[in-house]
Amino acid sequence: MDFLNRLQPLALLAMRLVLGAIMIGHGYHKVFGGFHHHMDMVSSLGLPRSLAYLSTGTEFFGGIAIVLGLFTRFCSLAFVIEMGVAIWKVHFKNGLMGNGGYEFPLALAAIALALLCFDGGPWGLTFGKSGGGKARQVS
Repeated sequence: MDFLNRLQPLALLAMRLVLGAIMIGHGYHKVFGGFHHHMDMVSSLGLPRSLAYLSTGTEFFGGIAIVLGLFTRFCSLAFVIEMGVAIWKVHFKNGLMGNGGYEFPLALAAIALALLCFDGGPWGLTFGKSGGGKARQVS
């Protein structure tokens, strides 16, 4: 089973691409035409309307950054927080598997948590940082 260890960078890349694509898809309609509806929905949850800017930016621009491998840990933390709020304020009342349940946001949060812990792998625009979650040696 040691050969599976060599596939870990590929798994991190797959998680990064899937999470980023999903988040871009969720943020796209908010950025390009549906933002006022999103602001109304955020306000109806008892949250400040200004948080709609934060959630939209997290989804769309954070999704792009994750796909490119930029600021993977920072964006992943933002996704974990956003999915936690989405579960708490929107989906929890519907149960885990009910219509509008929290199974999908929970899965996205789990992927984001894994990327937060392990980074995005060696394939991405990391600006010279060590890839794959390996710490640099200090000499």
